[in-house]
Amino acid sequence: SFIEHVGKEWMEGVEAVATDMNSDFQEAFEEKCPHIQVVFDYFHIVKNFNDKVVSEIRKAEMKRLTIEGDLEAAKSLRRSKYILTSSKQTLARKDQEAQNGKVLRKGSTLFGREPVVRREGQLARYEQLMSQNKLLFTLDLIKEKLCDAYKLTDESSMEIAINEIIDLCCETDNKHLLWFSRLLRNHIKGITAHATYPISTGKVEGINNKIKTLRRQGYGYPDDDYFFL
Repeated sequence: SFIEHVGKEWMEGVEAVATDMNSDFQEAFEEKCPHIQVVFDYFHIVKNFNDKVVSEIRKAEMKRLTIEGDLEAAKSLRRSKYILTSSKQTLARKDQEAQNGKVLRKGSTLFGREPVVRREGQLARYEQLMSQNKLLFTLDLIKEKLCDAYKLTDESSMEIAINEIIDLCCETDNKHLLWFSRLLRNHIKGITAHATYPISTGKVEGINNKIKTLRRQGYGYPDDDYFFL
């Protein structure tokens, strides 16, 4: 393991470590290095929220609206996953890129392919979805509260903010949001530790994604030694 590789003496100088929500990582540090504070960063909290709450609620709402006969509202949720899981700042930036005429894929006269440019109107569509659906508006509110909570530098204040989010999730009585409330409650110590130790696994995740991309581009590298050349 990493702890055994670097040695306990080296680990004695570590105060905190950022991990994902995998309980194995947390248990390993608590068992072998109990002095280290485990921190659950913003990236992994939001990833869980987007993948297991927003995405699932979007599908459930499409199904509900279809059953109720509101086909127009159900249709508006099609191909909306990216918009619903993105921040307003990201959508605004994409709209600005569209206004600047950003080209996503170049055209080809040889193959008769037209260039693909970014389309604008993503932020407007996002706000339209929020205004049409109360549950989606609640998701947007929770996302903003999470962002604000992770900017706090006092653990007590952050715990109050997270508990407010938990209460908001419970008030909806939605099974996906109830699951998220339990996730926050069960990991609240590691979450609020971010106020004292504002660290993240962002760089590591970025490197991992780059490695995955290179592997796909190379159609897989069976030899790790050759890959890292």
